[in-house]
Amino acid sequence: MTLLSQRKQQRVHGGPDAFGAVPFDFSTNSNACGPCPAALAAVQQADASQYPDASYTLLRAQLAAFHGVDVARVVLAASASEFIFRITGMVAARGGRSVGLPPYSYGDYAHAAAAHGLKVVDTDVADLCWACEPSSPVGQAHADWRSASHAVRVLDRAYEPLRLEGAFAQADDLDQLWQLYSPNKGLGLTGVRAAYAIAPVDAEADIDAMNQLCPSWPIGAHGVALLEAWTQPDTQAWLAGTLATLRQWKIQQTALCEAMGWTVLPSLANFFVCRADIDVVALRQRGIKLRDCTSFGLPGHVRISVQPPAAQEALHNAWLHIQGMT
Repeated sequence: MTLLSQRKQQRVHGGPDAFGAVPFDFSTNSNACGPCPAALAAVQQADASQYPDASYTLLRAQLAAFHGVDVARVVLAASASEFIFRITGMVAARGGRSVGLPPYSYGDYAHAAAAHGLKVVDTDVADLCWACEPSSPVGQAHADWRSASHAVRVLDRAYEPLRLEGAFAQADDLDQLWQLYSPNKGLGLTGVRAAYAIAPVDAEADIDAMNQLCPSWPIGAHGVALLEAWTQPDTQAWLAGTLATLRQWKIQQTALCEAMGWTVLPSLANFFVCRADIDVVALRQRGIKLRDCTSFGLPGHVRISVQPPAAQEALHNAWLHIQGMT
């Protein structure tokens, strides 16, 4: 079975499932210190009785100023996943036939490729190349930046706001990449769907194509409020202040997992992967949800987001119970 066929069998995501939410959710990488008070207030106060400005003039200007780029380079998206499918469609529509994926990566990259008939090939010959840093599920630096000269390259920066160690190593090349942002994770508001990308310089044709492929009003009033709040100094100050807390919780949680006999893989972000014989269904039945990594291309592992001490204690107690130790 090929890598692509393995990943396209079923879409698996963290968070609530058919049985609802769980009391202690380690399966999503949302900021466990959230929700951000300023962003939450903005979302709650959003006027949902009217359409947003169809051109998103103010929002696009705010995002452009936040990143110090020309406003034409700001491309809005209903979500990161929507952008993934749209840019894959753009590449396919102009004749692209292949995609390069990281060894372990978010399943929607492969799902979008399959939907548009793109084959998975080595990144140095692909028409569309994906990178994510810190990567998901392992939370590490992207290892291989080789790509064909004609390739559309996308850097998924979903977890950059939640980086707990190091810095992005390819900063001198950013203007040549599409940079995809989904701030709802960093703000602890993943239920609000809104994202955006910063296009490469001198990519007017691709920007125009992406905008032409976009439906009207991709982002509703609540998503607009979230992204506007994202650009504000008080929101960014809150986010920066949460990182020290997340670092401390991560130290405690890593030690706990190792004490339970799990092998913890190194990570730069607010999540990490463990290799262990873990019955995720049994844990789910006891109010604990972990993220199985099979859909990422990493069977036999789980991804675990950093959570507060109370959640860590609940995980420990549930683990002891299903091991027959309590």
